[in-house]
Amino acid sequence: MKEILNILLIGVALSMDTFSLSLGVGTYNLEKKKCLTLSLLVGLMHFIMPLLGNVVGDKIMHFFELNSNLFLGCILLFIAGNLLIDMLKKEEDITIDLSFFGMLLFAFGVSIDAFSTGLALTAITTNKLLAMLLFSITSFTFTYVGLNIGKYVSEKLGNKASILGFLLLVALGIFHICK
Repeated sequence: MKEILNILLIGVALSMDTFSLSLGVGTYNLEKKKCLTLSLLVGLMHFIMPLLGNVVGDKIMHFFELNSNLFLGCILLFIAGNLLIDMLKKEEDITIDLSFFGMLLFAFGVSIDAFSTGLALTAITTNKLLAMLLFSITSFTFTYVGLNIGKYVSEKLGNKASILGFLLLVALGIFHICK
């Protein structure tokens, strides 16, 4: 039971950045299908990345020095830039048109920290499949809830929520780059 609680807490920690980013993206009134697709992709990547981290392990760390925060920060600023362009179009209903590739990139960016968790997964638990499933379910849930809260805030605040979402993405992007 203690091991499951530890795994769940790690899953929550891995999902916190996903939740905050989903709040910002949710303010751009994504369609329900895109909310579900994005949430599923994030959940899937939170399963795949620890698996890859565990399988590949230390070998890849010798070849690539990957700064996950810098990478994530750049992705966030790129998304914020696209949102700013949409805001400047002065459309009444500002939406973000995330293509499948864009959603996959978002999911990869918020899941890259799960890769490093996968490197130490053997030290965390003997039940790796359970850990990866919990990581996946937790991140799916946090993403879906964040997108819907962001959408709700957008409906209540209108265009001001879009500006808030943009500022949140920029702040998080800069935070991750400077981290």
